[in-house]
Amino acid sequence: MSDFINSYWAMHVAGISLISIIACLVLLVGTAKMKAPTAEDATTGHVWDGDIREFNNPLPRWWTYMFVITIIFALVYLVLYPGLGTNPGKLGWTSVGQHTAEVDKGNAETAPIYAKFMSMKPEDVAKDAQAMAIGERLYSNNCAQCHASDAHGNKGFPNLTDTDWLHGGTPEKIKETITGGRNGNMPPMAAAVGGAEDVKNVAQYVLSLSGSPHDSARAALGQEKFAVCAACHGPDGKGMQAVGSANLTDNIWLHGFGEKAILEMVNNGKVNVMPAQAIANGGKLTDAQIHVLTAYIWGLSNKS
Repeated sequence: MSDFINSYWAMHVAGISLISIIACLVLLVGTAKMKAPTAEDATTGHVWDGDIREFNNPLPRWWTYMFVITIIFALVYLVLYPGLGTNPGKLGWTSVGQHTAEVDKGNAETAPIYAKFMSMKPEDVAKDAQAMAIGERLYSNNCAQCHASDAHGNKGFPNLTDTDWLHGGTPEKIKETITGGRNGNMPPMAAAVGGAEDVKNVAQYVLSLSGSPHDSARAALGQEKFAVCAACHGPDGKGMQAVGSANLTDNIWLHGFGEKAILEMVNNGKVNVMPAQAIANGGKLTDAQIHVLTAYIWGLSNKS
C-alpha cells in the first residue's frame, strides 16, 4: 500500500498535467502555422460522391480562443491550487480544509437548535419530535453501517432496540459508549478450560443456561469447568456490565447461536471495537450531537 502514498505518484501526476498542457500548446501553434496544399479553388482536392469537395478553411477564431483559454486556465489553476507534486498552491486549499470549514459552518448554523436540547435530559429529548428527526439522521449517517438501518443489529453488532446491554442501557452509559467507544475482548479460553472435550462440555452448559437445546450429560460435566468463564460472565452466567461481558442466560447471541459458534468463541476468542464518535476522541460528532443521538438510541428500547 505504501507504493501508492509515496512522493513518486505526486510527481507522476504533476508530470502528466504539465505534459498535457504543453502538448495542447504545441498542437495549437503547430496547426496555426501548418499550411496544407490546396487547389486553385481553395479545396484540398478531396472529392466524395462526385461533387462534395473539402475546403481548407482555417478553424474559427472562437475555437482557437477556446484552446488558449484552456491553457491559461490550466496554468493559473496549477499556480493557485495543489497540482504540481507536493506544492500546496498559492491559496493553500485542501479538501480536508474545505470539509472542516463546511462542517464548522453547519455546526454553527445548527448550534441554536442543539442548545435547546442540551438543556434537557435525554429522556425528555426522546419525547421531542424535532430532536428525534435529527437523531434519526445522525444514526443513519454514523451508526446504521454496523447496527443496521432499523437498529436491530447484525452478527457481531448489538441490537439497539431491545433491553440487552453489554455496558448498560442508561442514557449516561449510552453517551459514554458513543463518546469514547468500546473495546470488547473475549480471550481464547480453551487452554484454561481444559481439553477439547472439556470445551465441548462447557459449550453445552452455556446452551443450557438459556434453555436452548443441549446435551444434559455434557452440560453437567461442563458446569464445573464454567468456573473459568464465571470470572467475567458471573457464576450465574448473567454477565457483568462493569466489564461488558455478555449475559449467557437470555438466549440473545451476538456472534452466532449453537455449539459451533460457542466453540469458536472459546477456542479463538473475539475482539470487537466500537469506535469513538466524539470529535475530541477522533470522531465526527459534537457533544450536542452526541446528546441528541443518545436520546434517540435510548428511545429505541424505551418506547412508551
